[in-house]
Amino acid sequence: MNAGSQGRLKDRTPVSVIDIGSNSIRLVVYEGIARAPTVLFNEKMLAGLGRGIVSTGRLDPQAVERALEEFARFRALSQQAGSDAMHVIATAAAREAENGPEFIERAGQVLGTEIQVLSGRQEAHYSALGIISAFREPDGIIGDLGGGSLELVDLRGKAIGDGITLPLGGLRLADMTGGKPDKVRAIIREQIARADLLNGGRGRAFYAVGGTWRNLARLHMVESGYPLNVMHHYEMEPERCGEFLDLVADGNINKMNGIKRVSKNRRALLPYGAAILREIIAAMKPERIVISAVGVREGYLYSLLEGGWQEADPLLTAADELAVLRSRSAQHARELAEWTGPAFAAMGLDETADEGRYRRAACLVADIGWRAHPEYRGTQSLNIIAHASFIGIDHPGRAFIALASLYRHEGLIDDAVAPEIRQIITPRLMERAKALGALLRVVYLLSASMPGVIPRLTWRIAPSGALQLVIPKDREDLMGERPKGRMAHLSAFLSRDMELVVGE
Repeated sequence: MNAGSQGRLKDRTPVSVIDIGSNSIRLVVYEGIARAPTVLFNEKMLAGLGRGIVSTGRLDPQAVERALEEFARFRALSQQAGSDAMHVIATAAAREAENGPEFIERAGQVLGTEIQVLSGRQEAHYSALGIISAFREPDGIIGDLGGGSLELVDLRGKAIGDGITLPLGGLRLADMTGGKPDKVRAIIREQIARADLLNGGRGRAFYAVGGTWRNLARLHMVESGYPLNVMHHYEMEPERCGEFLDLVADGNINKMNGIKRVSKNRRALLPYGAAILREIIAAMKPERIVISAVGVREGYLYSLLEGGWQEADPLLTAADELAVLRSRSAQHARELAEWTGPAFAAMGLDETADEGRYRRAACLVADIGWRAHPEYRGTQSLNIIAHASFIGIDHPGRAFIALASLYRHEGLIDDAVAPEIRQIITPRLMERAKALGALLRVVYLLSASMPGVIPRLTWRIAPSGALQLVIPKDREDLMGERPKGRMAHLSAFLSRDMELVVGE
């Protein structure tokens, strides 16, 4: 039910997931069950169901009533959004509390559907599936920190290894220490020592999942002056973030830059999240800390995929969908994605597997800014791409795609443009972004952004040694001064003789 809107994909039916956690409860309505899920509507409440559970053994009674009232709204919102299915999952607090079963029964009556109370093992499994769905060939230890527990699980590619659930949620620790973070280190250290699987994480990645760690990373972004405000795949270097984590763990956060970006309810849990991460680093000695914007909900949604869709590339899937929604011709974008591979080879530009993926994605989204005024198409496209909800890509790759689009629209402009994005791209990716942008500037003038011509453009070496891009004879009228001029720019950039010619 998209009311005729062209801004949504026509083959999707919305689906809702409600996640009942120890601290927060969230409703997410997705556009559909897809390899690269898009959020249609998102709302949360910080209910604090697990507050006091250590001392009472029960869910907080006021939080229970607030949650039940909100569930009626969540059900109505799900229906309003056109969702044809509602999946409800509950985690640590609901499974541990004495009054958990009663709460779940009442919540199921309000929501009108069955609620799955996940075991610690199931929670860790879905968290691992979330990482599998959102990272390319992940290798490391996943840590999913909630209000009531910490799930740790080893992951190599799609192979989910050992896991353990520890009673180290932020709300639980606050109860155990009377809200005094300075008392928590010994408790955390004792529990982390139980996680033998961390010994196998040395030199690998630690994937941090959960709202507390995302907000901790947001604070670190501001403190370190990081130029790209994108949470997914943000990386922290363990050896360089120790002082920051100690500062937060000691509770000295009220005057930190960026603290106002964190809700007051979340701020109280940051010291516990920092202290836990500090002890994990000491025990595991990871190569890097990688922040994930996805977790149990997305892992659960990934588990519902059928027909081989779990094997699809989430980056290329999302880029293709963006082409369908915003470009003049999705087929033209797909032709570019295929054609530029052999073109790079002809120009002598080798690619890694990931560089090839990034190039293809850049071609798929190269025309999404066409409705903007010509003077702003480049910068508008760069901003959309740099901040898009892509998964399966790191930040340098994201910068490559954004800059390739900028160069495609504006040419190989002065490097003073988009300095923030340039800070996170590697020199090798920068050169390839410029090469791709310059190449696209040539072929867009031959195709008029419409399909049919690109696959017929071929490459050959002339007797002079020049690399020639050949226009088929029956389309020779496409030859002109502007495409010749742009070919000259590409030739100059690559420091190679290149020509645009018509075939025999």
